[in-house]
Amino acid sequence: MILIISNNGDTTTTQVVKYLSAMRKPFIRVHEDEFFEIKTDKKRIYMVSERHQFFLDEITSTWYRRGRLKFKRLSYYYDSINIHMYESQHWLEDYVIKTLESKKTINKQTNSHVNKLFVLEQAQKAGLNVPKYFLAENTDEVVVNTTITKAITENVILDSINKYSDAIIYTSIIEEKEKENFFITFFQEKIEKDFEIRSFYLSGKTWSTAIISQSDEQTKTDFRKYNYKKPNRKVPYQLPESIEQKTHQLMELLDLNCGSIDFIKSGNTFYFLEVNPLGQFLGLSTACNYSLEKEIAQYL
Repeated sequence: MILIISNNGDTTTTQVVKYLSAMRKPFIRVHEDEFFEIKTDKKRIYMVSERHQFFLDEITSTWYRRGRLKFKRLSYYYDSINIHMYESQHWLEDYVIKTLESKKTINKQTNSHVNKLFVLEQAQKAGLNVPKYFLAENTDEVVVNTTITKAITENVILDSINKYSDAIIYTSIIEEKEKENFFITFFQEKIEKDFEIRSFYLSGKTWSTAIISQSDEQTKTDFRKYNYKKPNRKVPYQLPESIEQKTHQLMELLDLNCGSIDFIKSGNTFYFLEVNPLGQFLGLSTACNYSLEKEIAQYL
């Protein structure tokens, strides 16, 4: 039995599930609004929610796509008992998660989010080129028009920034200096790129796509500023074997066996930008006919 933990409306999960169904592989898809109780029956642990019920030892592989496994906790009248029982329930939950993560898995709940700064350090240890970067509370050391800034966190969507819409924080070029200090911010050398590369990594194998974003002013700095009227050209691309080997080393250092990885090519140099364990890949899979959804289903 395959356990999939995902969001209700995640299109990528739905596409993988179609392949699993065609392959007649039994699976359970857990959604973010689902809460499980931990039960026992004849010395076996089983999980039960309003939608699903399964024994822990029935699960043969897992895919942590999005969200997390949530648990329903019991509450008691006395605070002192609650404190003790919460700790007991915590260790039961921890055991369930660790047991699932010890099986064949694509990613893990416990490391599904990565620290961008730590990743950049590990990328350099793996021998990958990384554009020079630094943290600062002002723009004193910033060179205007040759420095970019991006979020320290993962992709940022600001919900309801005004009454009618959300907003996304994109990579931006610093065009002028600030007079006042501000919260610690990530700055990085701006690399003049030939094109961008989005790679999908799964258990030692890499599929890459060249994104020709440089000739479009709208997507030149950040291809996520999609030009829907004239989309960037996307073509299959083969990274040099040395880069793929270093990428594999990086993923092992991060204890990740799946993720979307961004590079840029400038001349003969490939620069590593970031890795996202939960990154989108469906569009690139379709554009390059990689059938990555099928690859995931087969792996599970």
